[in-house]
Order: sequence, then C-alpha cells, then structure tokens
Amino acid sequence: MKARIWIVHFLLGLSSGIPLLLTGSTLQVWMTEFHVDLKTIGAFALVGLPYNLKFLWAPLIDRYSLPFLSRRRGWMLLSQLLLAASILALGGSDPLASIGMTAFLAILLAFMSATQDLVIDAYRRESLTEKQMGFGLTLYSTGYRIGMILASAVSFHIMTSFHLSWFEIYALMAGAIGIGMIATFLAPETSEMGERPPGTLKEATFGPFKDFFSQKGIFYSFAFLILYKLGDNLSSSMTAPFVIQHGYTKVEYGDLVKFVGIGSTIVGGFFGSWVIMRAGLNRALWIFGFLQAAAILSLVWLANIPKNNVALAIAISAEMLTAGMAVPAFNTFIAFLTNKKFTATQYALLTSLGVLPRTLLSAPSGWIALQLGWSSYFIFCATIAIPGLLLLTRIAPWNQRHASEH
Repeated sequence: MKARIWIVHFLLGLSSGIPLLLTGSTLQVWMTEFHVDLKTIGAFALVGLPYNLKFLWAPLIDRYSLPFLSRRRGWMLLSQLLLAASILALGGSDPLASIGMTAFLAILLAFMSATQDLVIDAYRRESLTEKQMGFGLTLYSTGYRIGMILASAVSFHIMTSFHLSWFEIYALMAGAIGIGMIATFLAPETSEMGERPPGTLKEATFGPFKDFFSQKGIFYSFAFLILYKLGDNLSSSMTAPFVIQHGYTKVEYGDLVKFVGIGSTIVGGFFGSWVIMRAGLNRALWIFGFLQAAAILSLVWLANIPKNNVALAIAISAEMLTAGMAVPAFNTFIAFLTNKKFTATQYALLTSLGVLPRTLLSAPSGWIALQLGWSSYFIFCATIAIPGLLLLTRIAPWNQRHASEH
C-alpha cells in the first residue's frame, strides 16, 4: 500500500506539471513562430491568473461531492477529463487567425489545470500522515518538474525529430494527462481520513476563514509564509540577468540551470524530506532557512571573481539545492495549517499567500539591484531572510517536533 501511494503522488505531480507551460513558455514559442506581436505575447501572462485565484471556487470542491468515485477522486477525474479536452482545443486553435479564441482557450486550460491542482493538494493532505507528508511532497514536486520538461524541452525535440504540428504536440500532451487519470483510479480512498464536509456552501465559503482566525498565532503564520522564502525569491528573480551581465552566455546559463540546477533541486527535495522524517518539521524549517540564506552568499562570491563556469555551477547548485530542501518543509507547514474539513479552500488560500513574494514582492527587485549593485543586492537578499527565521521562534520552536503542535 505504501509503494502504491508513493507512485500515485508522483504520477499526480506529472499530471499537474504538464499543463503549466502549455499556457506559458511553450505557447509563447508557438505564437512567436506564428509572428504574433510581442505586446500580445507579453499580455498572455494574464492567462495564468486562475492559478492565483483558485481559492475563489475551492469552496465548491470542499462542499460538494460528485456521484462517482470519492469526494476528492471524483473531482480529480472530472478536472482531468476537462483538462485533456481543453489542451486538445487549445492545440486546435490558430493564434494568428483568432487570437481572442486562443486566449479564451488558454484561460480555460489554466482554469482546469488550477482546479486539478487544488483537488490534488487536498487529496495529498488527507491521504498522507504527518510523517509521510515531506516525502510525498517531494515525489509530487519531482513529478511536477518532469511534467514541465515533457511539455517544453521534450515536446520541442519530438516536434523537430518527427516533424509534428503544434496541434499534434498538444494532442500528445492531452493524452499524457491520462497518466493522472490512471493515478486517480489507483489512489486509495481517503473518505475515512477527512472530516465531515461543510454542510452548506456558505459554511464552505466562510468557514475556512473563521477556522483560520480561531487558530492561535495565525497572523504569525501568515507573516511567516510571506517572509520565509522572500530572500530566496528576490535572489532567484535576478539570478539570470546577473549571470548574463557577468559575461556568461545564454547557452552556458541554460545548460547549468537545466542539468545542474534541476538536478540539485530534485536531490535537495529528497534530502529535505529525509531530514523532516528524522529531525521533525520544526528543526527542518530552521536548518533549511539558514542554509537558504547562506547559499545566497555564494552569488556574492560569484560577483567578485572573473567569469568561471565551475564557480557558476557551484553557486547555482548551492542555491537550487537549498531551495529544493526548503520546498517539502514549507509545503508541509502549509498542510499542517489546514483543517481537513476545508482542505481545498485553505490550501489554495495559503499557497496563494506563499507565492506572493515570487509574484508581487519580487517586482521591484530589478530597481533594488540597480541601486545597490550585484554584491550588495545579494547581501540584502540574505539579510532580508532574517525576519522569517525570527518568526520560527513563535510558530516552530526548535524543541517541538512539528509546527502543528503549537
């Protein structure tokens, strides 16, 4: 049973990772080939808004069950069927002849993808024990990254090698969502693990907020979600321009990110989940928080030496390794804040709060880097991680094993 549930979470990660780039960089490449103007291509970033707004319809997922499979698995299967259909529909559109229809279908795809994500997040919270959560998240994240590679680099290679059209590539990716459907049927039932669903839609909508604000110290937890990875997010948002300005080529940077960076992130995720199981969540949050801040300083070192590919590989791998370690700990902390009665809604709300540093607070990073210079900027990024670490004294004391004990 344990091996089965690990396989399920890995395959669900694959199913979640595939759609993301089909409305992102893969779609951008397609539109560029069709000579769509850059202003329009840039505006297509807005089609990803459903990923940030999924908490708006999450109460429906928490409140209602479908008449097949179980409370979570029924919604999971329906979202996957509609997701595959929307991928196929987007692939059949013509960005040059009808950009409005392409935009509508891309938003529909993002909506169905975000729906699948929030159901999978809820299922993971209800199907894994506290001890299993870190490793389960790592398997899911690994599958997610592989899914992204399938929808981008692998698709481009297949397209070139077999002379496929864009419709055929999107049709292939629609078929790949079948991986997620297989996982849905393999997934163990969790109805006995979850609490009774909300009795009314009103309770499903407002109950998650009432439950949050009844938790002791919840505002410290909210602040922690915003601040814990702020330094890492500010650093990552400027790593690419820093590397290029420092004299490295796009190919050198791309190869290192693809092979060294992604590999380091995956290794970091598995190591991070092992530390959580051995040392407990609280100590893992402390350890990874300090390691994240220290890894940023490797970029200060890189900024003060001549161009050196080995040094770049060391700096990138250090940053990505520690970021990978922190992911299962950070997401496990989010899971522990949720009530299984409102899992979908609360998880969607908390993850939206968790990505705030990456989407909104990182916006002025370029201006800050320009004012400070690269060395001082990365020192600033390492320093700004300190408030998040200080909050750990309130929400995840070192001498307690799990943050859920507070």
